[in-house]
Amino acid sequence: MSRELSDAYGFLRRAARSAAATCRGGTMTAVATTELDLEGHRRELTGYCYRMLGSAFDAEDAVQETMVRAWRSLDKFEGRSSLRSWLYRIATNVCMDSLGSGQRRARPMDLSATAWQPVVDSLAAQRVNEAWMEPMADERILPDSADPAEIAAGRESIRLAFVAALQYLPPRQRAVLVLREVLRWKAAEVSELLDTTVASVNSALQRARATLADAQGESGEGFDPLDEDQQELLDKYVDAFEAYDIDTLVTLLREDATQSMPPYEMWLQGRDDIRTWMLGPGAECRGSRVVRLTLNGSPGLAQWRAAPEGGYVPWALYALDVRDGMVTNISTFLDTRLFTLLGLPETPPE
Repeated sequence: MSRELSDAYGFLRRAARSAAATCRGGTMTAVATTELDLEGHRRELTGYCYRMLGSAFDAEDAVQETMVRAWRSLDKFEGRSSLRSWLYRIATNVCMDSLGSGQRRARPMDLSATAWQPVVDSLAAQRVNEAWMEPMADERILPDSADPAEIAAGRESIRLAFVAALQYLPPRQRAVLVLREVLRWKAAEVSELLDTTVASVNSALQRARATLADAQGESGEGFDPLDEDQQELLDKYVDAFEAYDIDTLVTLLREDATQSMPPYEMWLQGRDDIRTWMLGPGAECRGSRVVRLTLNGSPGLAQWRAAPEGGYVPWALYALDVRDGMVTNISTFLDTRLFTLLGLPETPPE
């Protein structure tokens, strides 16, 4: 989250409280209630903006900008729509502004049709962090629910493959598909939010579905933390990685498994190439510590690498795709700013 947006939001909140304090009874309660109402929508708005933008950092900034605009315009909110719908309208406009440049976030395998060689020279090609898809922790974007079906559907809607496929859609189609297919808004509600017709919404949804069907690749099966087989697989993966027993680790991978490591354009495919990489250029990860988490509806890991001077330093986040009891893809994110964003400590917990 940018410092400017955070400061602006804090200023507006303080100004509202100060103004309320000078008024007669009940006003402060109303201001506090409004603040709670706005904040109560933060998580689902973050999920919406993340699907729209494909970036954890951009999503956080977009929601903060949404809150700033909402605070500034509260006196114009006339209650003709729900507060939730009004916030989604603002968030959609913020995302549309952000997507105006036309650049889409991508994964390394979106940029080249064939895998790279597992050699250090493959690291020569890289792009700035702003070019890549970024992961997001489930608890920051998925609403609390006791319904297993809702939990499963929510996880599927934030899978890296799905969010990456969304980036192929024009911004308006992207908004329509997320609102209709993921959030289950009615066509009339979406048309009102976008100031268009129901026919236009339905047409945009059809085009978005067709594009998504072509763009979305294999993403693995849904992750269930209570699934004993999945937990056993994750146990073996963690044990093998921390022991740096690569021969055992690659037996947990499907034969054609892939691995990517933004900001590098390189991606690998196949057990043999992944093994070669991890025993070659990647061998500096030997002796690392990892902690489990859930990223993008998939089992994930946070890695702290052993530092030459002793101790550990943040190094990478991993999202694992699993299908039929095997790991099919390893998405490795080397942007250590994500540790701070997702609330992970500087050193691994004991």
